[in-house]
Amino acid sequence: MLSDQGMGAAAITAGIPVQESAPASVLPEKLAHKIDEWRERLAQTDWVPDLGRDIGSLTWFRGLATLTLLCGFALSLLPDFGPINGHEKAALTGLHADRARSQMIAPLAFGADTGISMAATDAVRPLSESPERPYIELVATLGRGDSLHRVLQRAGVADEQARQVTDMVASAVSLDEIKPGTKIDVTLGRRFTKNQPRPLDHLAFRARFDLNLEVLRNADQLKLNRKPILVDNTPLRIKGEVGSSLYRSARAAGAPAEAVQKYLQVIGKTMSVSRDIRSTDKYDIIVEYRRAETGEVEVGDLLFAGIERDGKMKAQMLKWTSGGRSNWFEASGVGQSRGELVRPTAGRQTSRYGMRRHPILRYNRMHSGMDFGGGYGAPIYAVTDGVVAYAGRKGGYGKYVKLNHSGKLASGYAHMSRIAVSSGSRVRRGQIIGYIGSTGLSTGPHLHYELYRNGRAINPNTVKFVERAELSGRELAMFKQELRRLQNVTPGAALGSIKSAASNEEQQREISRIGKQSIS
Repeated sequence: MLSDQGMGAAAITAGIPVQESAPASVLPEKLAHKIDEWRERLAQTDWVPDLGRDIGSLTWFRGLATLTLLCGFALSLLPDFGPINGHEKAALTGLHADRARSQMIAPLAFGADTGISMAATDAVRPLSESPERPYIELVATLGRGDSLHRVLQRAGVADEQARQVTDMVASAVSLDEIKPGTKIDVTLGRRFTKNQPRPLDHLAFRARFDLNLEVLRNADQLKLNRKPILVDNTPLRIKGEVGSSLYRSARAAGAPAEAVQKYLQVIGKTMSVSRDIRSTDKYDIIVEYRRAETGEVEVGDLLFAGIERDGKMKAQMLKWTSGGRSNWFEASGVGQSRGELVRPTAGRQTSRYGMRRHPILRYNRMHSGMDFGGGYGAPIYAVTDGVVAYAGRKGGYGKYVKLNHSGKLASGYAHMSRIAVSSGSRVRRGQIIGYIGSTGLSTGPHLHYELYRNGRAINPNTVKFVERAELSGRELAMFKQELRRLQNVTPGAALGSIKSAASNEEQQREISRIGKQSIS
């Protein structure tokens, strides 16, 4: 036998390495090292690769395996939709079954009675007659284009009583003043027989901003009660510095948006808002303002527009109605100019002013006006305010109308099919004075329009007619009285406490007294 040393030497001589056995303490360290290596490999492995790339590779199959496992796990968590077995009880019978059927939600074919009136039981006893409510209260609304009589009828009021109430209300206020949307509280009383309408016991509504009306039954008679509402008519005056923006400054001071827009339009016709108004100027706005003691507020139209510079009024414009038409007037009583001449008809221009070959006479001659095409019967409008100087037939003009305007101007309208005005009548700008036709020397329906100055025809395109109204006499005195009244209004006074009815009457009497003194 060879010894250990001899075997070792022989092994080395033969060139065969000898693996010595490792100590027991070294094995756990190597195992831990291997585990760490595998953990690192697992952490670096992409288990959810993009399955759209490298199709068929090991990475792709690894991702497919991950997807399959996740889908299988999700399917394993699906709930069971099978029936839930509960505690078995005896079937309901009798009254309990009827109650259950009336409350359950199921198709009628399966025995449900939802929404079906159940048959009466022995506890129910029939009545000789069904009782009626002692009275009915309802709210009716007056619609646009509706009438008070029809509203009451729809509410159940008898026709005779509806007419009676309508006549009573009309005696207190005009029915046209009752605004659409007005709520009417109606109370109908007890009737003696079911084939008769219920009598009206009470009716109440707000007929006007300053008036409530109430109709009450007293025995067999209806009585109308008027309930006036105290209203403060003090105009709302707002003053302030223009600053960087007149509009924003006025809105920040509490001026209504519509009033500010109208103010800019009025002032803009007197001066340039962007160039002539400075940031240090002060605006002065006065609007109609009504406050009722019940809390409601009505904001009306713009009454006064002014610009103040260095303590002096640079512009003052007051709204005034003269001759049935409202216009803005300066403090001197001169009104704002009204625009250019309007088109006499809506058709296009077919012939100009000047020399031309006459379509019927076949020779060149002066065409002293302008021709406008249009269908037969199309309306013809007055180019501006005026008085009808002539209306009738006039030779080759056919049916003809001539209007006299201010500034020694006049306008003529020929070949009409029908005349809508008469001689001596006053017409307004844009008013229909006739209709297009083909009377006189005409080859077809059209309007021949002429403009005259001092009786001679002129080219209508050379005239831009501007009209400025001017007040005088008694009307001018009343205008200045109203201007002084508005200028005496304290800014913000309309937002104070509501004045009593007596003070309002005294104020109106004082205004009338001042006006009479001014006129005299």
